[in-house]
Amino acid sequence: MGSGAGFPGIPLKIMFPGLAVTLLDSLRKRTDFLEETVRSLGLREVTIVHGRAEDLGRDPCYREKYPLVVARAVAPLPVLAELCLPFAAVGGIFAAYKGPEGDRELAAAGGALELLGGGRTGKFFYNLPEGQGRRILLLIKKEKNTAEKYPRRAGKPQRSPLG
Repeated sequence: MGSGAGFPGIPLKIMFPGLAVTLLDSLRKRTDFLEETVRSLGLREVTIVHGRAEDLGRDPCYREKYPLVVARAVAPLPVLAELCLPFAAVGGIFAAYKGPEGDRELAAAGGALELLGGGRTGKFFYNLPEGQGRRILLLIKKEKNTAEKYPRRAGKPQRSPLG
C-alpha cells in the first residue's frame, strides 16, 4: 500500500491520514504472510490478528469497535453478516464484496441483517478488468447493536444460516 496504493500517484496516507487497519484471518499461514508484507512495506497503523471471527466477534476488544468492516466473498451473505456485523460499530458500515448473485443474496438476507443490527443498504456495481465479469459491493449500515448471542460458535453460522 505504498505510494502506488490509493489513486494513481497518491499514497493512502495522504488520502486517509490517521487510517488504522486491522486485518483478521483464522489461518496462521496467511497472518504470517500479512505480517511479513506489512513489515517489508514499512506500513504503520496495521494490526494483524490471528483468530476466528466467531470468537473475536464476542471479544470486547473487537466487538462493535470499527467504523468500517470489509469482507471478501467467502460465504453467503447471511453467514458473512453474522461473522462481520458484530465487529461494526453502530453507525458504521459493513461492506461485502459479492459476485454476480449479490443482489439475490441481499434480498434473501434481509431477516438476518435485521436480526444482526443491519439496516439501510447501498450497492455499488463494477466490472472486473479484461472481461472477467461484473461484481457488486454491498454496503450495509449498522443501525443497532448486535445481540450478545451473535456470532454463534464456530461452524454454526455455516451449518445453520440466519434468515
